[in-house]
Amino acid sequence: MADELGMTIADAATALRSGELTSVGLTTSLLDKIGSLNETLGAFVTVTAEGALAAAAAADADFAAGVDKGPLQGIPLAVKDIISTEDAPTTANSRILAPDWGGGIDAPVVARLRAAGSVLLGKTTTSEFACGLPDDTKGFLIPHNPWDLDRTPAGSSSGTGVAVAAGLALGGLGTDTGGSVRGPASMNGHSGLKVTFGRVPKSGVTPLGYSLDSVGPMARSAMDCALLLAVMAGYDATDPDAASAPVDDYAAALDGSLGGIRIGVPMPYFFDAPELDPEVREAVLGAVALMASEGATSTEMALAHAREAKFANTVTMVAEAFAYHHLDLVSRWDTYGRYTRVVLARGALFSAGDFAQAQRFRTMFRREVALAMADVDVLITPTSPAPAPLAADMTPEAMLTGPSFTNPWNLTGLPALAVPCGFSSSGLPLSMQIVGRPFAEATVLKVADAYQRLTDFHLRVPPVAVAVPA
Repeated sequence: MADELGMTIADAATALRSGELTSVGLTTSLLDKIGSLNETLGAFVTVTAEGALAAAAAADADFAAGVDKGPLQGIPLAVKDIISTEDAPTTANSRILAPDWGGGIDAPVVARLRAAGSVLLGKTTTSEFACGLPDDTKGFLIPHNPWDLDRTPAGSSSGTGVAVAAGLALGGLGTDTGGSVRGPASMNGHSGLKVTFGRVPKSGVTPLGYSLDSVGPMARSAMDCALLLAVMAGYDATDPDAASAPVDDYAAALDGSLGGIRIGVPMPYFFDAPELDPEVREAVLGAVALMASEGATSTEMALAHAREAKFANTVTMVAEAFAYHHLDLVSRWDTYGRYTRVVLARGALFSAGDFAQAQRFRTMFRREVALAMADVDVLITPTSPAPAPLAADMTPEAMLTGPSFTNPWNLTGLPALAVPCGFSSSGLPLSMQIVGRPFAEATVLKVADAYQRLTDFHLRVPPVAVAVPA
């Protein structure tokens, strides 16, 4: 495999079974890369090297004994640091959370990865409590975009996104309340899936928006996300929102075919927002055209009230976050990061009536989207309005007032996958978003995988990572 192309989980799984790789060798190589690049990229909060090498040795021993636990066996992964693990503290990138939060217990989604033979490298950086912006006064590493260190890697699953893009991990876990898996996937140039609400248990995860949060896979390819999701998904009694819907064999649906796939392209708002970069628009529509040339059909359409959906999602998120943080905001205001406390305190500005109206809108918007999707299999939109902006230009106000193409799908609970679809003239990743019906992750992943078989944008590695010896 060429040095300039990134190794996927699927590639590594094949190489581990053929004997071309060992899990210990692969894990050691990635730990060395983390040691070389983490101070620069700010991807990991905690590296669990000893446990990772022990898990890798166990995976190799299983292979030698003929024990095969599935495609994640021996695969090095990263975990966002708002998800509880037994072998590392959970900080939520904050000085607020109690040191023993999570009780040293694996969250269900982490326990499933370990049971499948995965190698967990450590905990990755996040926006504090999955909201706000990095605050360099709190002593945590600041994550940087590996394509341009002066630009944002987006949040809140920043560290996992950076680790995947730079080849410090082959995949990992993020969480998504308004775009926190898909934003980093978009800005860092890899794939990231927001699952249907309830598809993956979220117990053992510090909450942001109780009715919006989801845990999703982040990896180079749609195939890799499918392999991760097959292990992550399914009911768990510890999560009151966990769905009992059957878990599909997601990888089995990825046959490379686009024949008969019906794509809806919602033009108003998603493609005519003044803030939409022309290069993003061109790349996404070009991707749709490429898929149409391979057998899909595309139809331009409109989603009424898509613009308002962002604000309903924001009201819901900050109200639910304020409910969780209220007492600490009152008693420990200065302990929060200066950006995080502003975002969380917005919840105090909305009334019960505002929250109720947001939920009424939510019900209406879900119906509108369901009607719009009755005659299509997926919707395709840009993931982000523009390539990664300079980190210095990021402000809570800009995040509040600018358009969001991701959080309408948290409001509806639908699955949505960010997929690289090109590069800007300045060399920054561009991304499209593929949205499906409830629990139709298999269809979303099928469309993305077929597109990725036609392109290699998801395999490209930023120069900062290429410069590090394998």
